[in-house]
Amino acid sequence: MNIEGISAVVTGGASGLGEATARELAARGAKVAVFDRDTDKGEKVASEIGGAFCEVDVTSDEKVAAAFAKAREAHGQERVLVNCAGVATAAKTVGRDKETKQPRFYPIQQFETTIQINLIGSFRCIAYSAFGMVGLDPLDEGERGVIINTASVAAQDGQIGQAAYSASKGGVLAMALPIARDLMNDGVRVNTILPGVFKTPMVAMMPQNVQDALGAQVPFPKRLGQPEEYARLACFMVENPYINAESVRLDGGIRMAPR
Repeated sequence: MNIEGISAVVTGGASGLGEATARELAARGAKVAVFDRDTDKGEKVASEIGGAFCEVDVTSDEKVAAAFAKAREAHGQERVLVNCAGVATAAKTVGRDKETKQPRFYPIQQFETTIQINLIGSFRCIAYSAFGMVGLDPLDEGERGVIINTASVAAQDGQIGQAAYSASKGGVLAMALPIARDLMNDGVRVNTILPGVFKTPMVAMMPQNVQDALGAQVPFPKRLGQPEEYARLACFMVENPYINAESVRLDGGIRMAPR
């Protein structure tokens, strides 16, 4: 699919991987709607790329529906959806109080919230976007749209404390094939990117020595991933029509240790 002139939606587009993707799509000529909860950052990114900002909470049907309606009013029906909205959480299945060393029960609400945002939120956006895509006129080879989801290497080698996060991202990975099969006769492709350790705003807040240590764990190149590298892969997936129902680790070859 030729990116120039198409409409695209990027969730989590106000920062990190989503921001880089929104900027890359816009640089290649797409009309981009930035979906995010952070109004200030989202509006700034949208303004800088000539796009539209849509405030959204991916756990809400009403807000997701309103965001897609606003984006389509501005740019028309999107042909590309990139799901980058998500949260990273950590808690051991049975924790220990730091002072008393007594067992601490798992915060179940945290698990549910992680699943709601990362997994169900991704599918909610897929469902709304795909419903609109299937009504579009087909392009070359009958193609109507492309959906790209963001999982994580934690979907395959989650670390200590990542039960909720790994479960949510594992679900994102697992659902790509059946969704691609659901949409195959409508010309909508579905792919998944599994980022490794990237220099996102959360990682950038860590002390430099911690960032350096994380980067040193990567086989090659020995550094943190750059959001722009994610963005370029997402655009490649959009442009190459034979990539469908595929998952790609973007991680420099890292395999995560238990901790």
